[in-house]
Amino acid sequence: MMTKILKNQFASDNYAGICPEAMQALQEANNGYSTSYGDDPWTAKACDALRDFFATDCEIFFAFNGTAANSLALASMCQSYHSVICHETAHVETDECGAIEFFSNGTKLLTVGGDNGKVNLDEVEHTVRRRTDIHYPKPQVLSITQSTELGTLYTPEELVEIHGLTKRLNLKLHMDGARFANAVAALQVHPKELTWRAGVDVLTFGGTKCGMPMGEAVVFFNKKLAYEFEYRCKQAGQLASKMRYLSAPWLGLLQDNTMLKHAGHANACARKLSEKLSKIAGVSLVHSTEANAVFVEMPEETIAKLRDKGWIFYTFIGSGHCRFMCSWATTEEDIAALVSDIQALIS
Repeated sequence: MMTKILKNQFASDNYAGICPEAMQALQEANNGYSTSYGDDPWTAKACDALRDFFATDCEIFFAFNGTAANSLALASMCQSYHSVICHETAHVETDECGAIEFFSNGTKLLTVGGDNGKVNLDEVEHTVRRRTDIHYPKPQVLSITQSTELGTLYTPEELVEIHGLTKRLNLKLHMDGARFANAVAALQVHPKELTWRAGVDVLTFGGTKCGMPMGEAVVFFNKKLAYEFEYRCKQAGQLASKMRYLSAPWLGLLQDNTMLKHAGHANACARKLSEKLSKIAGVSLVHSTEANAVFVEMPEETIAKLRDKGWIFYTFIGSGHCRFMCSWATTEEDIAALVSDIQALIS
C-alpha cells in the first residue's frame, strides 16, 4: 500500500521533512562505530557549536522532543511544592498532557493573561504576591514562549523588563524556544540578546521545527540549575543510546548560519501569505505576523470547504482562529495554491 504524501498543509512546521543540511550531517555521523550515551565526537561538537551560537559557556543536554525538554527543564528548577507561572495559551499549559506536573512530582502551573500571547507583568506580580502562606504553591519560575503561541515576539527590551520583574520577585526565568530560531531571524539580533543577556536561566531550544528529524536542546545558562540533570534525562527515557543521531543534525544547522537562513525563509513565507490573505474580502488577520505563523478569521463555511479540498491547518491553537504555519520547506507554489483556493471559495 502506498503512503499518501501530504501536499496541501499549513498545519505545522512539524509536518516538514528533514532539511538537506540535517540529513547530510546524519549521513556523515552514520559511519562505522561510535561510543554511546553521548560520549561521542558529534555530541561534543554540537555542544561546542551551541556555545558558540550563544557566545557563552553553558550546559547542554539533548532530548527527543519538546514535551520532555520543557518538562525536565522546569522540573530541574522546582520542588514539588513550587509553581510555574505561564501564559494561559502556553504550550506547557495546553499541550503537554500534564507532563510538567508529572516529571516535577506535582509542581503546579498557574496561568496569567496578556495581550498577543505575552504574559501580563502586572498579573504575574499579582499571582506571586496574592498569597504567601504555606497552603499556596510557592511561585518559583516564570515560563515564557519565544515566539509565542500566537506567533508574536518578545523583543530584547521586553525580555530585560521581564527579567527585572523576575529578579525582584525571586523567580527563575524559563524560555520555551520551540521556534526560537524564527524569533532570532525575525528580530535580527544575536541569540545572546534574547537569552542569557536578558536574564533567561534555561532555554528549551527547538530543533525539530527547524528541519531536524527530531531533537531539542536544553540549554542551561544558569549552570547551577543543571545539577544532576543527566539523571533526569536517563530516568525519563531521554538519554539516547545512539546520541550522535540526536546531536549530529545540530551541526548541520549551526554551520554557515543555516538554521537562521531556514527560519528566515519560513518567516518570509508567512509575511507573504499574510499580505496576500489580508487583501481577500472576508478574511481578516487577528494577530500580527511576526515570525512564521499567520492567524486569520474566515467564514466557517469557507473553513469547512477548504478542508474538504484537502488543506490541513489548525483552528484550536491560541485564540481559536485559523492558523497557517510556514516552514523551511514552504514554497511560493504552496502559498499561491492556498490563496487561490481561499479566494475561489469566498467568491
